[in-house]
Amino acid sequence: MNSHKSILQLAKSTIETESMAISNLGNLLTNDFAEAVELIYNSKGRVIVTGIGKSAIIANKIVATFNSTGTPAIFMHAADAIHGDLGLILEDDVVICISKSGNTPEIKVLIPLIKNAKNSIIAITGNPESYLGLQSDLVLNTYVEKEACPNNLAPTTSTTAQLVMGDALAVCLLELRGFSSKDFAKYHPGGALGKRLYLRVGDLSSQNQKPAVQKNTSLKEVIVEISEKMLGVTAVLEGEKLIGIVTDGDLRRMLYKNFDVNGVTAKDIMTPNPKTINLNAMAVDAKERMENFGISQLLVEDNGLYCGVVHLHDLVKEGII
Repeated sequence: MNSHKSILQLAKSTIETESMAISNLGNLLTNDFAEAVELIYNSKGRVIVTGIGKSAIIANKIVATFNSTGTPAIFMHAADAIHGDLGLILEDDVVICISKSGNTPEIKVLIPLIKNAKNSIIAITGNPESYLGLQSDLVLNTYVEKEACPNNLAPTTSTTAQLVMGDALAVCLLELRGFSSKDFAKYHPGGALGKRLYLRVGDLSSQNQKPAVQKNTSLKEVIVEISEKMLGVTAVLEGEKLIGIVTDGDLRRMLYKNFDVNGVTAKDIMTPNPKTINLNAMAVDAKERMENFGISQLLVEDNGLYCGVVHLHDLVKEGII
């Protein structure tokens, strides 16, 4: 069995091989890349990304990146395309074809069909002099000296280069479109990243109970309120005005000090001027505020009125933390 040392050496060699190939990609960029970005940006259609084998898997990922950053895209498997899926391509669509060799049989059948329909073709290939490279309108060179595979066979370095070239296209298009964090949130409403950009404190606090006592509320009632509302805290009010907070930690510290509980009211044990956050603040701001003060709850207010509680657990549940 190989030793841990030899395994780690092989892993390091793999990473270094791929890293060097990616670093060299910048040297392979030509005006074709800039023209490809402009072609996609100015297109009235979608981007159809196609490939076969491992290149098809990379094509799928590039499509996902395009769609999530404002460039409409569809994946089309090169083999399926020549057996009926060619109808996916509409008049104004731009086709990106990915192939390391650029000479696979499916590609040689597919490219003339796309050209006959007069769709523009962008090649992502490691061989610009291949059939694909010579027949395409624009060529993005992803040549790699060798695969990370010890036998120089399994697609490793080459597919990484294809992926990076796709990311470069997506980022350039994102910048041209002025794609903002609000746009990102629109395309990622269900993900943790999107939630960081659109989820507000009020969205969380509205799902919680709203513990509150008046300043003259007895200690027993304070304990009951904290226990029933299950947030480990209660706001202390004077009428409708927020004046303090009592946490379960405050109760424990009071008992630890052998505090005489007879006649004790909320105002006697509360912490005045509690840490608050506005109802309309972003949830991620609540996270930062909790971290800065080393606390697990914030009282929520709006125009000076107490609105509820946002808890650390709410942020964890939504993936903000």
